[in-house]
Amino acid sequence: MAHENTELHLPVSSVTVVDIGRLQRELEALDSFLAQAAARGSGESVTMPKTTKTFEDFAKQNGLQLHQEADRKQLGEFLESVRQDAPVIHLSFSAEPSAQTLQKIITWLRTEIHPLVLLQVGLQPSIAAGCVIRTTNKYFDLSMRKHFLKNQDLLVKGIRLGATNGS
Repeated sequence: MAHENTELHLPVSSVTVVDIGRLQRELEALDSFLAQAAARGSGESVTMPKTTKTFEDFAKQNGLQLHQEADRKQLGEFLESVRQDAPVIHLSFSAEPSAQTLQKIITWLRTEIHPLVLLQVGLQPSIAAGCVIRTTNKYFDLSMRKHFLKNQDLLVKGIRLGATNGS
């Protein structure tokens, strides 16, 4: 049975626009496979193609029966809508964040900001530590680099004081 009026939810393992694209490609491959299997006839036993854990978790979390065309269609429309319309927040880190870190961030953002928010993660080694957050109309520099630049005079005084006391 299709879930026509049920709102679908993104799993926390789907964090970026690229993740949504992967889910769309998997769905297209599954849809194509099932269409080919239907064309062959019902006399043959059909083994579903292998899918990723993320794709399987997404279907299970939303109660979708992927062997049913209506559920696949609903999922396809949802994924396309997310890819086109979901708000995207750009996060830059000094080093590659772990999957667990991104999942914690996306969980908070989807609870507090928007249920379909996606991230675009970048690397910017010059920020030293922390992160830089950018949306279409806001910019937040939460980096250690910015903190040091903001307090540069205090830092220089401390270094000079330490140098004179240590001599």
